[in-house]
Amino acid sequence: MTDSGQAHEQGVIRSFILKDRQERCAFLLSDPRRRRKFTDSLAHFEWLDERFAKPIPASMAHTAPELVALLRSKGAGPTVWVISEYSAIDGREMPLVEAMEQTWGRCMGTILSCVPGKLAFFRGEEMRTERLLERH
Repeated sequence: MTDSGQAHEQGVIRSFILKDRQERCAFLLSDPRRRRKFTDSLAHFEWLDERFAKPIPASMAHTAPELVALLRSKGAGPTVWVISEYSAIDGREMPLVEAMEQTWGRCMGTILSCVPGKLAFFRGEEMRTERLLERH
């Protein structure tokens, strides 16, 4: 994994996951043999710190292009780091637009980390699970 990928994953854990679950998540993500256990849990993920995980109402954004625009308005750059139940995109840096299209097109839990520890997007398996993960 690249230094950038590590920074993104550590930032997601420190900033957006409940304090009492951070160590466990870091352990699972850092070990290639155990990573799948973490990514599989994203489908019905219950460890987001709700203080920093705000639901995205359909009136704000409800399509992949609208979500990309929302993230860009919050400071997202052209690429994101992907943590996903969908193994084809997990653990990769990807263009934001492509990552969102891949995420939106599948019902698989995914975190797109835009700015390490500051801005990310979460989508679970079910409808209306989209969350803007943001810390200032």
